[in-house]
Amino acid sequence: MFAFSANLSTLFTDLPFPERFAAAKASGFDAVECQFPYAHPAEELAALLQTHGQRMVLHNLPAGEWAAGERGIACHPDRVSEFLTGVEQAIGYAKTLGVPGLNCLAGIPPAGVEAREAMVTLRANLRTAARMLAGHGLHLLVEPINSMDIPGFFVDRPAQAIALIEELRQAHALDNLFLQYDIYHAQRMEGELAGHLQRWLPLIAHIQIADNPGRAEPGTGEIRYAFLFDWLERIGYQGHVGCEYFPADKGPGGTQTGLGWVAAHGRRASGERL
Repeated sequence: MFAFSANLSTLFTDLPFPERFAAAKASGFDAVECQFPYAHPAEELAALLQTHGQRMVLHNLPAGEWAAGERGIACHPDRVSEFLTGVEQAIGYAKTLGVPGLNCLAGIPPAGVEAREAMVTLRANLRTAARMLAGHGLHLLVEPINSMDIPGFFVDRPAQAIALIEELRQAHALDNLFLQYDIYHAQRMEGELAGHLQRWLPLIAHIQIADNPGRAEPGTGEIRYAFLFDWLERIGYQGHVGCEYFPADKGPGGTQTGLGWVAAHGRRASGERL
């Protein structure tokens, strides 16, 4: 059975980040995740997890200057050293927080860098990062991001990411390299959600959800999440489903207001059926 995790970078954002752990717990989430934990000492976050009896299941590798619009540097030929320094930092956080896997954002190739050079850089960085993480028993995940939300993102389709992952696994015995399958991004680029989830299940280490259009709660758009949650059980997915959506209610308490989708889909925040 799968379990939901609350993404603290997109949920409960009317609260300071350290207070979001308690809010998630009060809403029934025993698992949490975030995009970037690096603004807070790892020891502080570990203490919050312990206090609230929670587990952090995922965070990203550092992804460049996020506030300036960068969305990853793994495909940047001139920033390999910076990328690998970020991998070391992420490993330190993961070990302190007990996180089993780290997500890599490929990024947008810099102006003047051809696709071939960007891909050579990305392959090499993923190979090195996966080996670094393997030494600590950690998984490395690759997440495709749809090119409508982030134009020019280098890995924008799950099929593209799967081809890259399979190539690196076979060529370099990287059995800790996996896909992060974000259903929202996948719906925008490829669709065929149920079939792809089943086909690629052995290579999927984490799933994230949001509805389309709008990237808000399940039930606000076109995706049949009640079916997909049942489908994940049928095909045997036993990982976490990260709630990385932006609540439709943008006011204070908007996350809590919108959490009725969980029960409406016949679930608890733990993922169990009602």
